[in-house]
Amino acid sequence: MPILTLNRIDDYLFFDEDECRAAGRKLAADYQNADPFPHIVLDELIDPAILRSVAERYPSLEGQTFFDRDQERFKYQFKPEAVPSGLTRNLLAELNSRAFLAFLEEMTGIAGLISDPYYSGAGLHITRAGGHLSVHADFNVHGDMKVERRLNLLVYLNEDWDPGYRGELELWDRQMKGCVRSIAPLLGKAVVFNTSLDSFHGQPDPLACPPDRDRRSIATYYYTAFTEGLENIPERSTTFQTRPGTTDRTDWRTRTSHFIKDWVPPRLQRYANRLNPF
Repeated sequence: MPILTLNRIDDYLFFDEDECRAAGRKLAADYQNADPFPHIVLDELIDPAILRSVAERYPSLEGQTFFDRDQERFKYQFKPEAVPSGLTRNLLAELNSRAFLAFLEEMTGIAGLISDPYYSGAGLHITRAGGHLSVHADFNVHGDMKVERRLNLLVYLNEDWDPGYRGELELWDRQMKGCVRSIAPLLGKAVVFNTSLDSFHGQPDPLACPPDRDRRSIATYYYTAFTEGLENIPERSTTFQTRPGTTDRTDWRTRTSHFIKDWVPPRLQRYANRLNPF
């Protein structure tokens, strides 16, 4: 049975807030005490039949751009307005609803969560064969809303996923010494985790699936307002890490950009960025 029920009124599906709060409270201890940082893996958060329909109604990839650099390759992302499915748009809206925020707040202990109507970096994700996403900590400040990123939700959409295809989500310790948890991207499996400047995670090994398969997921992110002035927060873009004993490449472009933000006077940063060789 799914942890959360999607009820129906006319043709619209919705979560019940009381059910969401009760479910969140039951999971709170497991979530908040998890290692290497607060997180939880849920085998069936939402009805798999609904998720199958979402997986089948992805936008066409023809003519679409994708990430293609050493740190992330062959990954596409689509906001709701690009998705040709009313069901998918309905589900994404409910994952940003007050009821679902109540579930997250009860489970994580984080009050005042804010959903993202801009879907910055969120929506539907798809990674093709050979693609990967290096271990990283996510951006911490929403560019439009200027709020602090606190949680990630990932819901996987991959049925009959062979372990040989790889594509596991890895959660790494805060010292980047080793992977603490590896999660296969199986249909119905959901992962929620705290985001901070050292909550390192990724899908670092290239997908080994056949060309006619890919890795699909829903991603939504959640925020809170800052309790102190934004000017005191070190704003960071996605910060990739290198795993020990591997051929992972250092993301010098981002590191140099952060150095400029932290140490170059604001009036000179525009010129310093022009000189950034990466």
